[in-house]
Amino acid sequence: MVFRAGRIGRPGLLGTVARTAVVAGTARATANAVDRHAQRRAAESRAYGAQQAPPPPSQQYGQPDPYARPAPAPAAAESEDLVDKLHRLGELHASGVLSDDGFAAAKRQLLG
Repeated sequence: MVFRAGRIGRPGLLGTVARTAVVAGTARATANAVDRHAQRRAAESRAYGAQQAPPPPSQQYGQPDPYARPAPAPAAAESEDLVDKLHRLGELHASGVLSDDGFAAAKRQLLG
């Protein structure tokens, strides 16, 4: 039996093409990994910069806090307003515009 020995010398066309494909694939995979790493680092840098930025101008000193509760209205103005409404209601009842039942219902509603 005669066994033919493997090819000696330079690789053939198919071997050259295969080697080129492996080298190109490895290079592309490495470049993709480097790109992903750079993108992740840039995103982290932007997020850190956003955290370290000074507050927007509306939050500077001297500006009102948008989340602050409004000051309660004075109680004296409420009682005067209620007295005025009851007085007008009494005038409407006296002039005959409101019936006794309507006057009683409106007064109940005002007084709570």
